[in-house]
Amino acid sequence: MLKPDLIKIRHLIQLAFFVTTCAVGIQFYLYVKQASGSGVMTIPRPIGVEGFLPIGALMGWKRFFLTGEWDIVHPASMVILGFAVLISFFFHKAFCSWFCPVGTLSEWLWKIGKGIFGRNFALPKWLDYILRALKYILLGIFLYVVLTMPLPEISAFIESPYYKVSDVKMLRFFTHMSLTTAIVLTVITIGSLFIKNFWCRYACPYGALTGLFGLISISRIKRNSNNCIDCGQCSEVCPHTIDVKTKTQIFSAECSLCMDCIEVCPVDQTLSIQTVGLPKHKSWSTKSLGATIVILFWCLIYIATITGYWQTRLSQNENRSLIKRIDSPHISHPGLN
Repeated sequence: MLKPDLIKIRHLIQLAFFVTTCAVGIQFYLYVKQASGSGVMTIPRPIGVEGFLPIGALMGWKRFFLTGEWDIVHPASMVILGFAVLISFFFHKAFCSWFCPVGTLSEWLWKIGKGIFGRNFALPKWLDYILRALKYILLGIFLYVVLTMPLPEISAFIESPYYKVSDVKMLRFFTHMSLTTAIVLTVITIGSLFIKNFWCRYACPYGALTGLFGLISISRIKRNSNNCIDCGQCSEVCPHTIDVKTKTQIFSAECSLCMDCIEVCPVDQTLSIQTVGLPKHKSWSTKSLGATIVILFWCLIYIATITGYWQTRLSQNENRSLIKRIDSPHISHPGLN
């Protein structure tokens, strides 16, 4: 079994960010509801909701690299995407297993499924490989669209009425749910009960991006075969079905540095996280890794806040006016006009 005093650290961090995300979502819903009316605004717009606008963030980063201009409409989306990529470079795909609220929910679902059915299920290897390609295909489509889009079109999109209320459009995706959306979400939920990290493994383009950066990460899990007693517990507990017991180091886009394999290992220093530039005898503990990731996150948010790269420049009056006219043809997606 995993050591209970250590496993709580990652789970508590996951829970903290999941609760924070839910609180941001509730506040944003109440803000939009209030903004849609005619009364006095008393609820501020929560900034963190922009973390769910990765396509806009990709466009923002492209424009920034080409012109030096920062997205002043949804700036926090660029900060959060930048953090995810930065963490992936330093600590593999840790963003997914330590921070991502969707990843947390996905983990809870397969654990609930295991509790109900006594086990989780795995697809045949050939089907698993095919389905795993889906998230990279989705990511490829998004990257192709952004990379081939001319700079004037990106600027026009970022300055468009649609983009200014794209966070509200995203909210309405759930509050005004179509039958198709409901069916897709139901399939994902049911699949997540049976298969570990169903959404993350097969469909999440955000996870595909962090996984690719994870491949060039300076940190990875290494296995000391001289210490290994071949108990196989590391492979059994891996939420990404990586056969850890046969590897000398984990070189996989799926590994999220959740550390479950390290914590379940009965022999100390058989499995460890090694980072390029650090002495080989220095490895990351759950406490040190968790503290480093959280501190880095809050430092980036603080720096972005004091430098003006976190808060939107969109005024409350303009935002409210757009929300009230959100169903107008003038606020449709620019590509659909």
